[in-house]
Amino acid sequence: MKENWLRKKMKKEEPTIGTRVLIPWPGIVEIVGHTGMYDYVEFLSEYAPYDLFFLDNFGRAAELVNLSTMIKLDQEPRKYLAGRALAAGIQNILFADIRSVEDAEEAVYAVRAEPKGLSGFRLDRRVGYGAGVATPADVVKICEDAVIALMIEKKTAVENLEAILSVEGIDMIQFGPSDYSLSIGLPGETMHPKVKKAEVKTIKMAIKMGVSPRVEISSPNQVKKYIELGVRDFNINIDVRILYSWWKENGIKLKKTLSK
Repeated sequence: MKENWLRKKMKKEEPTIGTRVLIPWPGIVEIVGHTGMYDYVEFLSEYAPYDLFFLDNFGRAAELVNLSTMIKLDQEPRKYLAGRALAAGIQNILFADIRSVEDAEEAVYAVRAEPKGLSGFRLDRRVGYGAGVATPADVVKICEDAVIALMIEKKTAVENLEAILSVEGIDMIQFGPSDYSLSIGLPGETMHPKVKKAEVKTIKMAIKMGVSPRVEISSPNQVKKYIELGVRDFNINIDVRILYSWWKENGIKLKKTLSK
């Protein structure tokens, strides 16, 4: 079985660093791995076009460069997509649009193996397509090792936060300011005091209840205030934003140079 580096570091209570990609090309995953700086790479399937063949290749590419993997899933059909992602060898699952305790329980059920959940033994990448690479017991361990992360980004999720965090099997949460601002009638006002208050509440409650809060950042300059809150899990930037920023910044510079 492939080592789940994210789970391993979380067990040791060590800081973790990930990054996110939308571009469905396995080469991007390999480039991330070649930096030697990241514990895992996350595919934002909620935002990007992809097919099931890509999920297999995403898993393969990450294994080549010793990265753990995560996938952010659409709200529906999340149970099906979680099963397909795990079968492809993607090790950790982030569930978006969590609103209730029932949603959190469904997320755990979608990841864990029988009798705790839905996953069974099938001829997929995890077992070498039936070539004896892994046993049914190995599949159970893979499902148990999978980090189950939840987006806390809805008004009802923040209101029911303590109950959601009490669900056995939840390992990590992340506050989503954009969707939260929408859910409280302040679309796009991610710096509004009500949004920032909910973010701090989410982080503090998670730490209190033994669940790791993860924070998405675009620059290392943003980590200090979160470290002071006790956060040790970070995910930095997205491939398309990195490209956009580089193209815009250098395009402006080149245009200015050519216009002189």
